[in-house]
Amino acid sequence: MKNIDSAFRYIRGFTMLVILLCACICCFAMYWSFNVVNRLQDRVYVLAQGQALQATASGRKENLAAEARDHVRRFHELFFTLDPDEKSIQENLGKAMYLADGSAKKTYDNLREKDFYTQLIAANVNQSIRIDSIQIDIIVYPHFFRLYASQLIVRPTSQTTRSLVSQGSLRQISRSENNPHGFLIERWEIVENKDLKTQNRK
Repeated sequence: MKNIDSAFRYIRGFTMLVILLCACICCFAMYWSFNVVNRLQDRVYVLAQGQALQATASGRKENLAAEARDHVRRFHELFFTLDPDEKSIQENLGKAMYLADGSAKKTYDNLREKDFYTQLIAANVNQSIRIDSIQIDIIVYPHFFRLYASQLIVRPTSQTTRSLVSQGSLRQISRSENNPHGFLIERWEIVENKDLKTQNRK
């Protein structure tokens, strides 16, 4: 009887050890499987010229500063890049209005009332912008930004360089085809816009 009792205790202890070991193996297998699935979901394969290229997906917070700067850059390039072509001007400004609130529309309306765009077309003037730097406060929401840039205004007989400083804030909204970064520029204003130099064209 003593042998049977000790054998039963031994088998019971061994069985409990096996069950505990199996539970640990199952938990580890599930944890490892979830990690593998999450890593695979973060991988995107892009087919380019018959070759599959791997792109890694990342969360919005990781790219917030880069996306915010690109949003501000894109808006200013659309708003201030003007050619003496009414259709091109309307197309660029139409795209820019999706990226900002009524403060940008107000600036556009003021310029239109002063016949700025009509005079630009009539005088065959084209305008381009070069972004020097964009400062954005990512910590505080809504994110305040200030942009430093220079404008190049080319007329038939002269070329003018102007400084441009603007500021505003960024509010996060849903992404869309017209607003891929998911930001909206609010309280946008031009702080400085003055001539730096003018030179005659040859």
